[in-house]
Amino acid sequence: MEIDYSLYLVTDRSILSGIPLERAVEEAIIGGVTVVQIREKDLSTLEFYQIAVAVKKVTDSYNIPLFINDRIDIAQAIDADGVHLGQKDMSLEVARKILGKGKLIGISAESLEQAVEAEKNGADYIGVGAVFYTGSKKDINEPIELKGLSEICNKIKIPKVAIGGINSSNIKSILLAGADGAAVISAILGEENIAEAARNFKRNMFKKM
Repeated sequence: MEIDYSLYLVTDRSILSGIPLERAVEEAIIGGVTVVQIREKDLSTLEFYQIAVAVKKVTDSYNIPLFINDRIDIAQAIDADGVHLGQKDMSLEVARKILGKGKLIGISAESLEQAVEAEKNGADYIGVGAVFYTGSKKDINEPIELKGLSEICNKIKIPKVAIGGINSSNIKSILLAGADGAAVISAILGEENIAEAARNFKRNMFKKM
């Protein structure tokens, strides 16, 4: 499955200004988002499932890949394209046994060692970071910054999606460091005009430095 990872939206309902998540996701896709990941840490299984079903109707209608953060059961229940797993989530090997080869698995990596391990174990892509300081993840160590991102991108052959403090003004530097795309939360979903925020990312990706 060929995927354009260039603008990877990670959801966070807490920053939406009162609109349903599926509507926010649709606006982001209209603006240019190429991948969506649903991330929910505090919902019941039923609530997560219901939200995921609503979002999948949108992503399917635009032919946009949908990933579920952590919850393999939800991914299976809605037939998502894959899951994204952190270092403290279920191991990649076990997730692959459950999901099979037809689904995609992304792995978070904060260091070159973690990235190499994920690639060796069969990850389909890697979420690299945090690159910069970010307000959405309180539990990160020191950001790897562009130097650390570049080091990982030079060694890893599978797609690399940078995450952490990325906005429309630094997106170009992320791509120049070798990333295949950027994962964004608040810089799109936290804006009043979600579609325009996504468009601004896309415009800046192709700007000449």
